[in-house]
Amino acid sequence: MIQGPLTGIRVLDLTQVLSGPFCTMLLADMGADVIKVEPPDGDMARGWGPFPPGVPQGAPGYGGYFASVNRNKRGVVLDLKSPAGRESLLELLSSTDVIVENFRVGVMDRFNLSWEFLHERFPKLVYASIRGFGDPRTGLSPYADWPAFDIVAQAMGGIMSITGEDAEHPVKVGPGIGDTYPATLAATGILAAVVQAQRTGVGDFVDIALYDAILALTERIVYQFSITGESPEPQGNTHPLLCPYGVVRTSNGHVAIAAPTDHHWRLLTEITGAVELGSDPRYARNADRANRSAEVYAVVEKWSQQFTAEEIVASLGGRIPCAPLNNAAAIAADPHVAARSMITPVDFPGSDPIAIAGQAIKFASAPGQAPRRAPLLGEHNDELGISPSR
Repeated sequence: MIQGPLTGIRVLDLTQVLSGPFCTMLLADMGADVIKVEPPDGDMARGWGPFPPGVPQGAPGYGGYFASVNRNKRGVVLDLKSPAGRESLLELLSSTDVIVENFRVGVMDRFNLSWEFLHERFPKLVYASIRGFGDPRTGLSPYADWPAFDIVAQAMGGIMSITGEDAEHPVKVGPGIGDTYPATLAATGILAAVVQAQRTGVGDFVDIALYDAILALTERIVYQFSITGESPEPQGNTHPLLCPYGVVRTSNGHVAIAAPTDHHWRLLTEITGAVELGSDPRYARNADRANRSAEVYAVVEKWSQQFTAEEIVASLGGRIPCAPLNNAAAIAADPHVAARSMITPVDFPGSDPIAIAGQAIKFASAPGQAPRRAPLLGEHNDELGISPSR
């Protein structure tokens, strides 16, 4: 069992795919005893790869997708559509602090497991839901019944409206932040509700909408529109308010450079040999540079294209915020990643161990714990005294 600040807290995880499992994984990483409750055919993400050579593909399988976000959990199978399965869940809830689900609106009500019913029976229980457009209990959205995935949240929450080269070519953010960021907010809300329940003896309903979370993440477009009356548009790898703050070309690729403060700007002009710009009043303040961004980037790239990305990072590192554009292979070789255990091996049934992203939330009191692999379908039914057929 993973030890951490949440040791002694039990979480029932009725979620699937990414948003819910990522949320409960964060809690498990911090020591919570997370019991993943799956239907007889399993979390649909079990059938999504990639799969190591020799490992059977398809549902109810065990691919990289499932392994990555269900570590440190125990797993049981329960059929919540049956009265016996529902009773088994209620037995588990008698010793549970938190329940998390990401069904569509009304599903738990149809199982006769609504928040109202569970709150009356288990007053201290914290109930968390993660849905595309939230739960009617905290605000009835006109889209409440719509299904949603990551790309829907990214599209509606505004992040795609400012991502890409221009307005004609919107681009979604690569990783599934439409799921993982709402999941992170859900974990935060759950922890707050657990503290409240411990103080008052009364649990709460924690509700996260994917749309809301991405809107909150994309916060700057809201105040920009409010102040200017114009909707911000994509502008590639630069920033509308900060300059220089973007990606510039090198002789063999690109680097990211962020020098929006006046101090960093003057230092950058000294390093690049453009000292006259450092004292030019037309570029004195960040707002001035943002208004002349094309000129600023032209100067910086005239210098940067003379050197490799590695040379520029070596030159600027520790002095001006800068970074190489790492791919997965570069990340795997980065000494920071090794020092911080941000790639960690985990056992994989039927194959050699695989590597998954490590735990980003770290505690000095519980360093260096190896993660447990994600559970097989129904692996812990016997351990928890639950019959899959019930």
